[in-house]
Amino acid sequence: MAAAAPSDTSAPHIPVLLPAILKTVAPVTGVWLDGTFGAGGYTRGFLEAGAERVIAVDRDPLAFEMAADWAADYGGRLTQQHGVFSKMDEYSSDLDGIVLDLGVSSMQLDQAERGFSFMRDGPLDMRMSQDGPSAADIVNEADEATLANILFQYGEERASRRIAKAILRERTQDPITTTLRLAGIIEGCLPRAKPGQSHPATRSFQALRIAVNNEYDELFQGLMAAERALKPGGQLAVVTFHSVEDRMVKRFLTARAGMGGNANRYAPQQEKVPPAFTLKSRKAIAADAEEIARNPRARSAKLRVATRTEAPAGEIDAKSIGMPMVKEVS
Repeated sequence: MAAAAPSDTSAPHIPVLLPAILKTVAPVTGVWLDGTFGAGGYTRGFLEAGAERVIAVDRDPLAFEMAADWAADYGGRLTQQHGVFSKMDEYSSDLDGIVLDLGVSSMQLDQAERGFSFMRDGPLDMRMSQDGPSAADIVNEADEATLANILFQYGEERASRRIAKAILRERTQDPITTTLRLAGIIEGCLPRAKPGQSHPATRSFQALRIAVNNEYDELFQGLMAAERALKPGGQLAVVTFHSVEDRMVKRFLTARAGMGGNANRYAPQQEKVPPAFTLKSRKAIAADAEEIARNPRARSAKLRVATRTEAPAGEIDAKSIGMPMVKEVS
């Protein structure tokens, strides 16, 4: 999912790779589910492209409030569902298509009080659903090994142990409750960023956000739910923003298309089953130069699209698709 810092907090939300998605799944017909409604860019795009109806899902209750001024224009063609996309098969079935954008919504990044970004000071929160343990709870309560594991496994932060040690040292003086204080602690552990490099706290903030919202398990469960919810011929389009998630999506679709071996030799051997998907392309679709110039956030985005077959839905082991595992933090 996208890095914690927005590229331009004043820019309007632009749905990444939307033209590429619409071109790849054309013609757009029937009922689609947008599992990551956010600012509504994909939902509106599919409704305008010819979808009979779109079921919009979001765990953030503010998402639908912010769409109130335009959602009514679509009448019964737009259904809003507060919830998580991992349960999409409970919301609908026999879908013609599903779209997932795994980036953080710009509207969340732009609100300092949500605590997603280190570009503005705010409470260290990061909860998309606004309930459950916050980032501050993890930072102030997790032990050193767990913190280091979160930063390394979820953020691919090489200095994870050094940062975790610094966090524990600082929190003994005062609880760490704001985004800028945490960002400052992390900056003190790492070399100054060179021009063009991301902020030193980017990976750590990403890791904490993933842990707070249980994003990797949500993605894994969501991919399986999509397999159950799609009708034969239905299409699944997933946009990712970093390597771990793209690897998970790629391995899931490759395995469920009957094209892969065991991605992890230590994971249980997967039983051969009829392919549940066919891939539109084995290679991910990236944004072209024109879209990147218009929307720099698209630079790291990758799109993968697959079509559901008539085979019954199956099961797959999370380890076999490379899902990072971290001890649960409460």
